[in-house]
Amino acid sequence: MKDLTGIIAQQTDIATGIRMLTEEFPGQVVFSTSFGQEDQVLADIIWRNHLPVRVFTLDTGRLFQETYDLMDLTRARYKQPFDVYFPQTEAVQNLLREKGTNSFYDSVENRKECCHIRKVEPLGRALQGAKVWITGLRAEQSENRHDMPVLEWDGHRGLYKYNPLIRWSFEEMIAYLKANNVPYNKLHDKGFISIGCAPCTRAIEPGEHPRAGRWWWELSKKECGLHS
Repeated sequence: MKDLTGIIAQQTDIATGIRMLTEEFPGQVVFSTSFGQEDQVLADIIWRNHLPVRVFTLDTGRLFQETYDLMDLTRARYKQPFDVYFPQTEAVQNLLREKGTNSFYDSVENRKECCHIRKVEPLGRALQGAKVWITGLRAEQSENRHDMPVLEWDGHRGLYKYNPLIRWSFEEMIAYLKANNVPYNKLHDKGFISIGCAPCTRAIEPGEHPRAGRWWWELSKKECGLHS
């Protein structure tokens, strides 16, 4: 895989890069989408080129209605299925019984606990059996993503993480969506750049960092644990 890593890193055509990985790891390449703009670019590339990639999403149970609307719109547009993973019912019930509905506002620890239950644990189940995990990460999104490579080994999860958009600019992403008439979340037109759970996401003001609207009440580095 060492030589292939270098080849993939230099591959500018994303569809070709994904196809090479699916040939190296048949049936073991997956793509996680949150239906954000970046993920819609990759979904379009995967489905438009009939690439053998299993697509899945995480439904935390606290998503915006606009996100659910986009899920249905995307399914209708591409006529392709995707798997949906939910948090474990008992874990959510215990959290709400012990700490209430919105405990994530009370402390960073509580927020990370909620993210772990609703996102990190379901992701672990979704990635079982995978050898390559395709993500829609871009370096501009947050500080800890600046130095992420195109293809990296995730030792914690025991798979390769492919970040084909990591060097894309926001403008490049928007240009692709427009050129290919890709459906997107209408909240983006209302100042929502990074969209997560409804209670934890707000629109940003002009000049604010793209991730400023996520967990806006926190001052620390804002990650949920999926890509830390």
